[in-house]
Amino acid sequence: MKKNISKKVTRRDVLKVMAVLASGIAMNRVDRELITTEAKGNGSNLANEVFIPLISNESTSSKSKVVHVQSQKATTWSGQSRYWEYVDQGVVNEMVKRGVVELTGASNSADAWRKLLPGYIPGMKIAIKVNFNNCWNCSSNSGVIDALIQPVNAVVNGLQQIGVTSADVWVYDAVRALPNRFVKAGLPGISYFDKYCGSNAGFSDSPDAYITFNPPPGVDMPAEKITDVLLNAKYLINMPIMKGGHPLAGVTLGFKNHFGTIHNCSALHDYVDAVHKPPAYNRDYNPMVDFFSNPHIGGKTVLTIGDALFAAKDFNDPPEPWQTFGGRVPNSLFFATDPVAIDCVMHDLIAAEIGENLTPAANRYLVLAGRAGMGVYESLNPWIESYTQINYTKITL
Repeated sequence: MKKNISKKVTRRDVLKVMAVLASGIAMNRVDRELITTEAKGNGSNLANEVFIPLISNESTSSKSKVVHVQSQKATTWSGQSRYWEYVDQGVVNEMVKRGVVELTGASNSADAWRKLLPGYIPGMKIAIKVNFNNCWNCSSNSGVIDALIQPVNAVVNGLQQIGVTSADVWVYDAVRALPNRFVKAGLPGISYFDKYCGSNAGFSDSPDAYITFNPPPGVDMPAEKITDVLLNAKYLINMPIMKGGHPLAGVTLGFKNHFGTIHNCSALHDYVDAVHKPPAYNRDYNPMVDFFSNPHIGGKTVLTIGDALFAAKDFNDPPEPWQTFGGRVPNSLFFATDPVAIDCVMHDLIAAEIGENLTPAANRYLVLAGRAGMGVYESLNPWIESYTQINYTKITL
């Protein structure tokens, strides 16, 4: 894979990118005033670290919209270990179609994808970040939760409607294995990048590869590089799994999915460990927020699709029924262009299901990301309350 040879990314470049991303994102006046107050206080690392101008909620935007599409026909699983064999591709195709149309307000799927990938021409690469955190070898048939190929195929079907060639689709998890069963079930012509099996994702020494961290004074951060796959892509579609029960972070959603984008994610574990709160942990700083200030991550993300066809109450468990979803697996997909809002909704659904088993600080990174202007933060129980800042729309097929 060719190395990225563009100029070094400066903090000023990052600010410009994030300002574009935040254009139109609604944020309530209370939070805006709160940020201003905290930024003035001594000892708050938020001072001088708010990445973009804050925006009031005088106008609404599709960037704060989260679409939840559910179909009980999506899976026919009843406890089998090879759960990935019990997913209906046709139903998932329709779920993705309905999700992107509702999200963008387009009249059809092709127009929705055109809105999501403005300016695409053949040759521009579209990276899709999947989650295979539980997979370490190419022949794995483990029954624990990992990414499913069906949502990826559905996305590729949609992209093909606007002339995207299969060769322009790069599916990756840079630090884990994409197993043979996953790759073989994918549509022809897609490229797969990982650490152990197919094409190696790779990490170059380009200055562009390094994430800029902005920790509190006196805190040293490890050097972290972004995979070459993302450096050389034009667009990014983030496809996390709705997973709770992480022994450190509490949840593994869209932001933490990018631990599979950087070369040494374990070096950041203490900084996100909201469960044990080691010395490196600071409730007013989270390096995952810095991920999305990076122009190759936040600047290229055009869509987040949360996979909750099975989901996971615990990050390394097999599927199991969810009481809040009627004693079945969730059979759901989530869609948003706002990375904060979609993680808020998925976090809240996990919290409603597992209750006190979820660490109270699991969504603290979302508070910080919202205050940094990266999206809309709100937290409640979606089953009994209605969001006011997030435009949450549920579609049942």
